[in-house]
Amino acid sequence: MKSEGLPRWESALDAVVVYAQGALCSRLARGTVPPDGRVRVTGLPRTVDPGSVRARVVDGSGARVTGVRIEVEAEPADDSGDALLQEKERLDDACAAARERRARLVERIKEITDLRPVPPPRKRDDPDHHRRTPAEAWLTLADFAGERLTRLHERLADAEAELRRLEHDLAVAEDRRRHASTDAPSGRIDTTVCADVTLDGGTGEVGLQIEYGVPGAVWVPAYRLTCRQGDDTGALVLRAGVAQRTGEDWTGVRIALATADLGRRAELPRLRSLRIGRSQPAPEPSGWREPPAGLSDLFTAYDSAGPSPAPASASVSVGAVTRSPGTHAAALPPVPPSAGAAVPPSRPMYGGAPPPAPAAPGGPPAPAAFAKAAPPRSAALAAAPQAAPAAAPAAPSGAMVPPPTPPAPPVGPPQPSGAELDYAALVLSGPEEPAQRRGRLFPTPSFDAVAVEHRRRAEAVTALPLPTHAVRPRASAGSFDHRYDAVARADVPSDGTWHTVTIGRIPVGLRTEYVCVPSVEQRVYAALVLSNATDQALLAGPVEVRVDDDFVVSAALPTLAPGGTRRMGLGPAEGIRVTRRTSLKESTAGLRNNVTVLAHGVHVELANALATPVTVEVREQVPVSGEADIRIEEQADWTVPGHTAATDDLSPGTRVWRVDLPAGGTAARQGGYEIRIPAAKALVGGNRRS
Repeated sequence: MKSEGLPRWESALDAVVVYAQGALCSRLARGTVPPDGRVRVTGLPRTVDPGSVRARVVDGSGARVTGVRIEVEAEPADDSGDALLQEKERLDDACAAARERRARLVERIKEITDLRPVPPPRKRDDPDHHRRTPAEAWLTLADFAGERLTRLHERLADAEAELRRLEHDLAVAEDRRRHASTDAPSGRIDTTVCADVTLDGGTGEVGLQIEYGVPGAVWVPAYRLTCRQGDDTGALVLRAGVAQRTGEDWTGVRIALATADLGRRAELPRLRSLRIGRSQPAPEPSGWREPPAGLSDLFTAYDSAGPSPAPASASVSVGAVTRSPGTHAAALPPVPPSAGAAVPPSRPMYGGAPPPAPAAPGGPPAPAAFAKAAPPRSAALAAAPQAAPAAAPAAPSGAMVPPPTPPAPPVGPPQPSGAELDYAALVLSGPEEPAQRRGRLFPTPSFDAVAVEHRRRAEAVTALPLPTHAVRPRASAGSFDHRYDAVARADVPSDGTWHTVTIGRIPVGLRTEYVCVPSVEQRVYAALVLSNATDQALLAGPVEVRVDDDFVVSAALPTLAPGGTRRMGLGPAEGIRVTRRTSLKESTAGLRNNVTVLAHGVHVELANALATPVTVEVREQVPVSGEADIRIEEQADWTVPGHTAATDDLSPGTRVWRVDLPAGGTAARQGGYEIRIPAAKALVGGNRRS
């Protein structure tokens, strides 16, 4: 039911920050502050996390927010506006009718096919053993069956074609409805999530900002790199694949992307003591404190003011949500038989001594609802009728039955359970609660199973398959968190599929390198060396490379930290050819020919068919000796590669030739090495090898 007591302010979604999982949304609302300062802001999604709602004044002199509470309004939904559902139901009925027509035709075809000529029975006094049947009758029956079967098969072919078309249309309609936006209600009940905001010290028109967290939103980075041949700079366009099923469409919002975890822990870890001696179990924290002095006198002025009038059509709060008065009782747990009119459902925390005995019936009425309402579960329990006591056993006539002995009170302070030690879930009871609950902390269980189901469906978006070469932000960001703000507003519907959002342009340094390893594969590969001179990190993800406005390749960009340099492979360079030939000569040396000399020769030829000069890096491998009596003597002008980020993956013994090739030119390199080993030893696998 909708509450008519509070002025309603419409809100519009303004900004969204998408985290690794989940999003933080910001809505703006504007209106005139009523005299009591209480307003209801509408438009929040059904998947909102009640504990994450924050409100602040963004435009208004002297006004400030003193309280925020989430309420849910429900009313029967109008199904006439769900066109996708109506189309699906229509196609369901049409498919069922087409299947029935096809089944009837199949049955009629079977009946015609089973037709057989049956000769008349022979009479007892008939002298002929067999009665002759005219051939025309047989032919007439065959013509009749053939004509009927021809027409029935034609109708059956048309019916099957119609059924296939309807089944295809039904599959398309189901897919559209499955991927449709979840912004509109999909059930028989239209629920509206609102935020009841209490303002203080402001008059006139005020602007509010409502911030809240929602699950069901993920993103992965993607890039598009554009450059010109011969240039050492390029433009890297940062794009993001965003998928969300939060229950509201993001239309024209400012989008920012963050790699942080929205649900990360924020508590300081506890440093425990180190004990030397016998092992002793660590004492559990009691979580109980003595109530402060004068707690009962804190609400004297509130009680003397008297009850405030309740609205005529008010919604009933259950936990952190609101339900209609006719349905809230079924959602509450049953009241225990021993509970009185104001027995709390659990033990108090922090200033909650064991509760006193319940007040006698007929006492003063409970105070009316306050602006900043505390958990309404106890209020519903207090309004429940007194439960009938358990039936006592029958006593003999005239016998005196002693009253039942009350259980002995527990010794010592109350021992809270694990749920009561969850301090983040504790709520301070307000002045409208019974006297034994006022000003004390109690856990507030959630009774809104519908909201839990909405959040569960929203979180299913995290199981979406990733695009090619895509990496989760948390996997590529490492131990640092980054944020990227989009330069323009964007639209992302709540359909649970990937949508591309352009974030901005990032200048990067570029250098094209050509590398080949002819001893493994006689092919030259092109590589793009990117340098990031900005203060923003580039996360790992797919990149679409375009050179001179022509698509070149779609590759995987590695994580590039600010000021870092990484090499990204572009694939084989077909315009450059490489040929490698080797030679081996075995001989002996030494005073008594006690040393075996294995002389390896390497000859590499390169040919450039491109229209621009290039520099090719040729990599060769020289053996590495781990024994003192084995020597390796190199006979080439190659060099040892330096230690850089691009060469950290090279193995020991790697040697490099850097060959400058003019446009359409060729070049050759000659080198080799000698392996000197004792004559009594041999290489594993034989000395003679390429």
